[in-house]
Amino acid sequence: MNWKADADLTNYGLTNHGFHLLFDRVDVDLILKSLMPLAIGTKAPDFTLSSKTAEGPKQIKLSDNFGKKNTLLLFFPMAFTGTCTTEMCGVSNDLAAYASLNAQVYGISGDNPFAQEAWAQKEEITAPLLSDYEHKVAQAYDVAYDSFLPQMNLGMGGVPKRAVFIIDRSGVIQYAECDDDARALPNFDKVKTKLAELK
Repeated sequence: MNWKADADLTNYGLTNHGFHLLFDRVDVDLILKSLMPLAIGTKAPDFTLSSKTAEGPKQIKLSDNFGKKNTLLLFFPMAFTGTCTTEMCGVSNDLAAYASLNAQVYGISGDNPFAQEAWAQKEEITAPLLSDYEHKVAQAYDVAYDSFLPQMNLGMGGVPKRAVFIIDRSGVIQYAECDDDARALPNFDKVKTKLAELK
């Protein structure tokens, strides 16, 4: 299932066995919240993850940004893969723009911190990378695959999907986007628009 949410939804149509049903805004909100436990307007789960920096391993806590700046979380499946490299290199090139929008950017994958560091050095990725090695954060944000790439005889559970969350200075989710297709990139134009609104 793919989901994106940040629009001002007014009604939602559903055709079933010839009947057309209309839901009002309240109904849609309830439907979305049942599909997306981390709906817009809900408190973001706090976490502490490891990051390998030039000074050595460092613990990064999400709530350290609360009251100071907005946070852009970018979940991605794996280091050393094509689409993830494209995404993180693009974000690295745009870090100044995100800083001007008062946003702290974190890339999150299940790779260990040393693998992330090796990948970042190889590809000149400067965006901070956080290691969700036990997949607990991906699960808390409901963006973990039950089985990743089973068609390639991998079938690894817990790998994060490509997903985006914008969390405001109060720790509330203001934008959420997730895609089951690991080859799909997030809509960064919409991400920047939302961050500009929150700036």
